[in-house]
This record gives sequence, structure tokens and C-alpha cells, in this order.
Amino acid sequence: MSALQQQTGHIPLPEPNSVSEPFWDGCREGRLLFQRCLDCGRPNFDPAAACRNCLSTRLEWEESRGEGSLYSWTVVWRPQTPAFTVPYAPVIIDIDEGYQMLSSLIDCDTDVLAKGLRVQVDFREMSDVITLPYFRPAP
Repeated sequence: MSALQQQTGHIPLPEPNSVSEPFWDGCREGRLLFQRCLDCGRPNFDPAAACRNCLSTRLEWEESRGEGSLYSWTVVWRPQTPAFTVPYAPVIIDIDEGYQMLSSLIDCDTDVLAKGLRVQVDFREMSDVITLPYFRPAP
């Protein structure tokens, strides 16, 4: 069994709003979505009402391939709340489409964590509303 697994307890879950709802709908469908600015062309993530680069409100949703590389991580052995099972590894992923995403790494041991590790998204249903985009090492 791998040391890093998805959370199975009653962890705090995101609450979609009018801006982020398309992202969470995509996750439930097994699609990793991000916004792209129609004016400057830059990717925009986390979901927002305006482009972080040029402040345009002309954003459209695109589907990512869900692949990237490990940029940064930590391994948590003492959780903030007992709802979390340890160890778990919050990670920052450099997504291939040009943005970074915070998530958790699963289905591997902690000794494989290394800058540049190739990863792919792995969706896990947590409730009727929320499916979380975890990441695991790419084959």
C-alpha cells in the first residue's frame, strides 16, 4: 500500500460559488478546467471574475490535459485537525497549460517526491457536490 492516499474522513470541502462552480462541475465530470483570458491569452487559476494579468473580465473555460510536474511540496505528519489522515502531501503542480495548482499527491510513497516529478490528475468523489482533483505520478 502506498503511504500517500486520498482523504476518506469528513475533511472540510470547498463550497462552490458562481465563479468557481464551472470548475467543480468539470471535476465531477472528470475534466480539469481552467480559465483563459480572451484579451491577453494568459491562463487564469484559481477561478476568478477577472484576469490576474490584465484585469479583463473576458474569461473562457478550457479543458486541461491534467498533466504537469511537481514544483513544490510538503509532507504533513501532524494534521491541523484529526479529520485528516497522515501522511498527506500538499503539492504545487506546474500544469502543462501554463498555470500552477495546489492539490495533494496520492498513490505513491513519500520517497518519490522530487522537483519535476511528472504527475497526472486523478479525480476522487468526496460528496454529491464535490469531486477533488488529486494528482498521482504519471505512468
